Amino acid sequence: MIHKSVSDAKKGAGGCGSAQANHHMQQQQQNEMMNKALKKIKTKLFVLSGKGGVGKSSIASNLAVSLAGKGFKTGLMDVDLHGPSIAQMFGITELLDMASEEKQLLAPKKVMDNLSVVTIQALMQDKDQAVIWRGPAKTGMINQFIANVDWGELDFLVIDAPPGTGDEPISVAQAIPDAQGIIVTTPQEVALADIRKSISFCKTVKLKTIGIVENMGAFKCPHCDEPIELFSSGGGKATAEKFGLNFLGSIPFDLNVVKSGDGGRPMMMQEPDSEFAKNFEKIVSNITKQI
Repeated sequence: MIHKSVSDAKKGAGGCGSAQANHHMQQQQQNEMMNKALKKIKTKLFVLSGKGGVGKSSIASNLAVSLAGKGFKTGLMDVDLHGPSIAQMFGITELLDMASEEKQLLAPKKVMDNLSVVTIQALMQDKDQAVIWRGPAKTGMINQFIANVDWGELDFLVIDAPPGTGDEPISVAQAIPDAQGIIVTTPQEVALADIRKSISFCKTVKLKTIGIVENMGAFKCPHCDEPIELFSSGGGKATAEKFGLNFLGSIPFDLNVVKSGDGGRPMMMQEPDSEFAKNFEKIVSNITKQI
């Protein structure tokens, strides 16, 4: 069962030695299940950011939608355990079902053809309940998202991490060593300062980085067509060049991104012909070319 405590291993005769042996056996079984699941997934894309509020979850969800729309079998795994937003973006309100009672495997929630989602929000009866966990519990949950979910054969697994360089990103880097990072930023300096830490994180944990996406970039004024820069511009490209990374592209600021996310349909589903979608498709093309 997802997030089942290993304290049950202490029950019965045998004492501490027996409990440790059982725990070790359970850990070994989970590792084997994780390896088996990951072998069925061709490419793992890890979307991360140095700070919150840059639209990382929006990028992850729209990336997954775009890949699925191209016919790729895609999974989206939300490992932002304290502030999950993927469920809201796809209108997921029901709990996940069991794919296999015997193997204790959950079925990811299918949200469109070729796209299935797993998020902790779909495991909780009370959606407003706070997740108050320390590192080991969070690592255990992320591992179970891989081992105890029936992902099946996938072309892509998109992983949405919380901002920063804490437990969740580290756990993903350790559990999925062949994941490839996509770093999301906005153009202003306060965001770029944090994104440089994300670049350092990727290098430290030896996570291959595909490149940088600049979100909330300049957009055309609806009245005069002149460009408006809410957060300056060009910072993402300059940072990518400075650190020898690929600049994957810039996405214009669009108020409809918020509306579409709140409405349970990401922009690539809601407005596939918008300026946002056109720019986003260029980014997806840049990503798939490198892979």
